[in-house]
Amino acid sequence: MNATFIKMEMLFEKLTSIITRILGNAISFILALIMVFFWWSTNLFTSRDSHQNIGDIIFGITFLSLFIIQKSFNRYSALLHLKINELIASHEPANNSVMNTAHKTEQEILELSKEYIEDIIEEISKNDTAENQK
Repeated sequence: MNATFIKMEMLFEKLTSIITRILGNAISFILALIMVFFWWSTNLFTSRDSHQNIGDIIFGITFLSLFIIQKSFNRYSALLHLKINELIASHEPANNSVMNTAHKTEQEILELSKEYIEDIIEEISKNDTAENQK
């Protein structure tokens, strides 16, 4: 059961990664823009209901906004990862296993987080015992 869940989770992460790259692509936005303009040209001029036309315009703009937001998020995420990787690489005692965490699964990221929390708790307890001994 657990192995099946892990395989499904990894498959889902790969699928979301692919879809994220597709939605943030300029070609996808251009295709969506063409599709929205075609939809507007066939529906806006044939319908007499102004409420439906306004709804169609709002829906089309919202649909296109999805691609724009995804593109900006992809760029922001890539820049953030680059900056963090640079900081980790420049700091000698840093643990390099956290570099390129964008390519790790969610489970691996959670395990790294738990390790860091345990390390912080150990460091705090060492500091507390050192202060108590003084």
